[in-house]
Amino acid sequence: MEKGVGLAEVTFENVSKIYPDGTRAVSNIDLEIKDGEFMVLVGPSGCGKTTALRMVAGLEEISEGELKIGDRVVNNVAPRNRDIAMVFQSYALYPHLSVYDNIAFGLKLRKMEKQEIDKRVKDAARVLDLEPFLSRKPRALSGGQRQRVAMGRAIVRQPQAFLMDEPLSNLDAKLRVQMRAEISQLQSRLGTTTIYVTHDQVEAMTMGDRVAVMRKGELQQVATPQELYDEPVNLFVGGFIGSPAMNLLEGTLQRSNGGMAVAIGSQKVQLGEGALSQRPALKDYDGKTVVVGIRPEHLEDASLATDIPEGRRLKGEVALTEALGAELIVYLNTDAKAARTDEVKELARDAGAIEPAAGLRGGDGATLVGRFGARSNARPGGPAEVAVDTDGLHFFDPENGLGIYDKTTEEGT
Repeated sequence: MEKGVGLAEVTFENVSKIYPDGTRAVSNIDLEIKDGEFMVLVGPSGCGKTTALRMVAGLEEISEGELKIGDRVVNNVAPRNRDIAMVFQSYALYPHLSVYDNIAFGLKLRKMEKQEIDKRVKDAARVLDLEPFLSRKPRALSGGQRQRVAMGRAIVRQPQAFLMDEPLSNLDAKLRVQMRAEISQLQSRLGTTTIYVTHDQVEAMTMGDRVAVMRKGELQQVATPQELYDEPVNLFVGGFIGSPAMNLLEGTLQRSNGGMAVAIGSQKVQLGEGALSQRPALKDYDGKTVVVGIRPEHLEDASLATDIPEGRRLKGEVALTEALGAELIVYLNTDAKAARTDEVKELARDAGAIEPAAGLRGGDGATLVGRFGARSNARPGGPAEVAVDTDGLHFFDPENGLGIYDKTTEEGT
């Protein structure tokens, strides 16, 4: 397959989708997707990511703003004239046609020369490892092979952009991991601008050159996966990105020993110099309540941790452990208080819970999730002392949900 055919930027300029009843499915999106970029739109169900994709495809009318593919405004351009190819989660294959004819279908509609069709189909089949299956019908294929056929049908069109709407959601977990890698490699080889919609943040983090996190029809943050993980602009992004999810607790900042500490329940964690240098605005929150975000990998069995001062530890009771071989996932009951902001409640609902996690054994405490080394002796029902890597902590303003970094949140982040 040729690399770099039909490259084009896709640009949203203040784009909104408003339904007749006044519902704003998408609000004022400004987003520039570069030539050849793999952009992932991710967020909870109902956040507007599929609506945004369908506006690019021409399957949803744009209420406000302009959408460009290349230099052309396509608001009123029919879907068939937009030079894009869409891959759906349902595959949408014709059951009575062979794999060859399914891949060739769009080219035949265009009345392309038979020789060119044959070349494109066979090139795509070679790239997608479908050559042995060209004469088969879809019913004789596995789910992964059917998805490859759907990809092949898109590839042979050599479009300006690929649009993919949760294409892996019907596959089992192992196959999803395999297909993630295959689609990433394929997109890199073809160099075609790709917009990929998913609810699965692991998929987003492993596939995207950049990731756009959406919530309630609005863009929250657009950045590389690592930047989203390390510097979430707000509480929602911090809690949505990461697996297991970030622990989100209520804490109070206070001056301590010439520096600062955060009180979490009845315990106090002294912040290291790294946390304060990375987030100088924390000093403006002395005596104030904040939301403390702790990623599981920043909690370690204190008996395995080295060079962690006494003041950077938390105690609790082990509620549950999950041995994964290379590490031990530990659920630790504490007297900390789970954060209860609107963002945290929304994240809990998206994860299938009604409320943010309380202690697994009931009560008012919170359960922390930590990634311990495999040699940890933590056992359910037993006590545990946890070393906290305070340089990796995140802090959010509970009023507006913004991350606390180098400015006060009133000035912006």
